[in-house]
Amino acid sequence: MKVVALVSNLLPVGDSVDELDSYMYQTVGHQIIGGYAECMNVPLFRRRIRGSSRHQKLSYQMTLDDEVEDMFVLLSEVKRQIPSIAAVSSGAIASDYQRLRVESICSRLGLVSLAFLWKQDQTVLLQEMIANGIKAILVKVAAIGLDPSKHLGKDLAFMEPYLLKLKEKYGSNVCGEGGEYETMTLDCPLFTNASIVLDECQVVLHSPDSIAPVGVLHPSTFHLEKKGNPDSNSLEKESSLVSEVLGDGPNTSNSTRQRDSGIVDLVEHTSNRVHISRTEKHNTFSICCWLENSLNSSTGLKEDLETVLTELESQLLKNGFNWQNVLYIHLYISDMSEFAVANETYVKFITQEKCPFGVPSRSTIELPLAQAGLGKAYVEVLVANDESKRVLHVQSISCWAPSCIGPYSQATLHKSVLHMAGQLGLDPPTMNLRNEGAIAELNQALTNSEAIAESFNRSISSAAILFVIFCSARTKQSERNQLHEKFVTFLDLAKSSRRVSNAIDPMFVYILVPDLPKRALVEVKPVLYVEDDTETEDETRQDHSGEGDYSFGGYKPENWHQGCVQKRVVDGKMCVTVLSISAEVMRKLQEASGEEEQQLERVSRFCVYLLNKTLSENSFSWQDTTSLRIHLSTSLGVSVERLSDTFASAFRELNEKSDGVKVDSSKEPILNVVPVLGAGNTSTSFDNIITCELFALRS
Repeated sequence: MKVVALVSNLLPVGDSVDELDSYMYQTVGHQIIGGYAECMNVPLFRRRIRGSSRHQKLSYQMTLDDEVEDMFVLLSEVKRQIPSIAAVSSGAIASDYQRLRVESICSRLGLVSLAFLWKQDQTVLLQEMIANGIKAILVKVAAIGLDPSKHLGKDLAFMEPYLLKLKEKYGSNVCGEGGEYETMTLDCPLFTNASIVLDECQVVLHSPDSIAPVGVLHPSTFHLEKKGNPDSNSLEKESSLVSEVLGDGPNTSNSTRQRDSGIVDLVEHTSNRVHISRTEKHNTFSICCWLENSLNSSTGLKEDLETVLTELESQLLKNGFNWQNVLYIHLYISDMSEFAVANETYVKFITQEKCPFGVPSRSTIELPLAQAGLGKAYVEVLVANDESKRVLHVQSISCWAPSCIGPYSQATLHKSVLHMAGQLGLDPPTMNLRNEGAIAELNQALTNSEAIAESFNRSISSAAILFVIFCSARTKQSERNQLHEKFVTFLDLAKSSRRVSNAIDPMFVYILVPDLPKRALVEVKPVLYVEDDTETEDETRQDHSGEGDYSFGGYKPENWHQGCVQKRVVDGKMCVTVLSISAEVMRKLQEASGEEEQQLERVSRFCVYLLNKTLSENSFSWQDTTSLRIHLSTSLGVSVERLSDTFASAFRELNEKSDGVKVDSSKEPILNVVPVLGAGNTSTSFDNIITCELFALRS
């Protein structure tokens, strides 16, 4: 990585003006910034701010005459003059407002946002800056305990003990992230050519407040001292390396038309290949779309995914929704080597412009779709009928957690449920996979998950309800055998370090799949319960086992049935159930029945019986179900369509033999069948033939 240009972002129209009322930029000390080009011997681009803070909401959208558009003009010119530029580095530590605006501009220009200071511990960061020889002086103070007459002009090394004392006494940000102070760098390791010497300066008092006076340091004169030869003459303060960028900002109406005209013509799809399922909950539900594989069809992944996304978009519009209502997307494809093709198609439909409240979180997995009689793409979306979701979308590359460059986010919180994107074992600053094997990838994926959970003031060790762990078929058996033990150890250590006393006991589902993004061996998908100021309780108070007659399909409660079911009921609001049908369970069912030719129907009725029993015992109904995912092992040799039809038949039978309608069988199926290589409750065995994953949420 090489620094190819500096961008002075940005300065006031008049040189004598020290500070603007800007939400975005620091302008105090702009008079000396021109010298940075000579200090580093790289070109510097600057622009005078013409706009103002017009779009003040957290998430930014292109707005005419906003000061952010000045940054767009500036970086556009830098990109024109230096076409090789690939990324923009900023010093964001804690400000979402500023980070999101830099990311927005980078996204529009096809650049990567680098924010290596993001979410760093400010005390440690301050110490590291001083230890690495950064000489930065305070040029503005605006906080209790800071005095313009005493502290302006002092460097960070001198101020460090006092800043730490203010943090302890008042909770101040030691790096000034709360606006407590601003700095100007006079020397640092990047200044290989020269350093800056401030000759004369003036303290300007903006507010003589007795508690928190506000003042700035106005640099009157300064010079550059060349490094390596102290007897040499001082360098020029301004040089040919400095360029000022003029020109107007983008025209929003033209830009919008350009985006609209760029939307591709969507393919016409053959209706008899398309299959839809949808759960019945009115305010939060899942819609799934898959294609029946056709021997006569020569379509590729791009065409199949376009067909599926077109149909889903149609379903959303038909129900009065659009992509901004989507919380989470499961993207299943037939070949991970075509991930780039899938992503290019995906971003034609789901964009940040279409999702002003935040783009959905996403998990992308390769599945054995062809083996199960499906086309090359399969998509499941979780939809909400309100705009209350809270989305965490960090596109910048940092040391915090892996970036999500594109229209998919790290996590989405809705109705107390945190849906986290599938986490790979990526090292955040390099975005490379840990190369020491599956155990190392798992540890990194969990570390990344914990960082995301901490953004919601939670820990995966105490708030996780369910972990779905996807394992690549390339994972060695010796490593698979250790995954679950290492997983539990990580959670135990995290729990003890946080001294957690009231934690949810999470459930685990391990899924064996052909491949994962970036050829990863492990992907972790956590689901967390996030409720403010509420005691979380497990299932004990809600469990009314044995209080009703839930017999169905010839099944009545038996002790061994409980070994098939895991469930968590939290605060009486959420019921999550995992039902596992192994080869051994199938044999038991066959022995009890004495019939061989009805195996699939028998298993389907048994699953519906146990799921219905679990919901009813805990005072939930099928109308509370937000998703019902059934992982089908390809070892059974059954198509997705056949198993889906068999379950639909079991639900119709449930309706006929129970009081009141349980599931409306006149509509689309409420379940989606997901073909996998295998599944299990631990990583040591993937011998589940069918694994049901049910979420129910009471309004």
